[in-house]
Amino acid sequence: MKQLPKSLSALNLRLLQTFLLVGKQSSFRIAAEKAYRSPSAVSAQIRQLEEQLGVALFHRTTRNVRLTEEGEQLLECAQRALLEVESGLRRIQESADVKRGRVALSCSPTIAETRLARVLAAFEKDYPGIEVSVRELTSSALFESVRKREVDFGIGPAIDTVEFEFDPVLDDPLYALVPKRFISTTKSTIPLAALTNMPLLMLNSATALRGMVDAAMRERNLSFSTRYEFAQAQTLISMASAGLGAAMLPKVVLPVTIHPSTYALRITSPTLTRQVSVITLRGQKLSPASLRLVELLRQLIPNADERRQVPSRGGRLDI
Repeated sequence: MKQLPKSLSALNLRLLQTFLLVGKQSSFRIAAEKAYRSPSAVSAQIRQLEEQLGVALFHRTTRNVRLTEEGEQLLECAQRALLEVESGLRRIQESADVKRGRVALSCSPTIAETRLARVLAAFEKDYPGIEVSVRELTSSALFESVRKREVDFGIGPAIDTVEFEFDPVLDDPLYALVPKRFISTTKSTIPLAALTNMPLLMLNSATALRGMVDAAMRERNLSFSTRYEFAQAQTLISMASAGLGAAMLPKVVLPVTIHPSTYALRITSPTLTRQVSVITLRGQKLSPASLRLVELLRQLIPNADERRQVPSRGGRLDI
């Protein structure tokens, strides 16, 4: 055979792909089936590659085909090169995906109305070519949208389930907005049991927050009177400010300036804390564009004083 050429820049990559098939299968026939070609065509391509390289790549007998020493070296190098090419192509595709594309998400109302706007504004500035659609949904509808893959991911409360994965972004304690006409206090906290002595303003049963409160009440054999139920936290705030009852709310929705007729008291005994997370189906892989948005969510949903390490999983009650 002729000597190995000094430059292989003109080497046909298709010949290398055929060589990889034959080398992995140790069979011209099986390689031909996988390449949807005839065995004679595959054999001709291998001969062409051997002529270009100037070495024999296979020992051929009537019973089997095995690599020569040079063939084994080429197989190892070609496999490494193919992985590098695939990695490069993947990086190029990912770079293109974050410059254009679409991300769909669902978000719980309490986060949507308080923290989501600044995240979307920052994302739009960094990635103007990506279209983002948002659905504001209560917990049950939010989980259903993720389950049906109507959205790429959700932003909402973590629950005890193996169906979904939860990537925590914020620990959000529960507070009570209590009209001063019900109590007089100098404390910044209030026991859960004390709230049962006054009319309560609650989010409705479609929210995970309501489920958390109900479970805590049952655990301590407490009963309570629900005067009004609403779907929106801002409605509860206005009702509490009007003196109609004590509103139980997550910290994120508390107004910066508390109405002078109410106290904002953290609920204790037990301390109730909901975990806000990015929610995906277990085993689901997010697109590069979705991952960029999730990175911003982790950075911007918490305020400066809330940015700390949160546990990956955990109970909803901090007792």
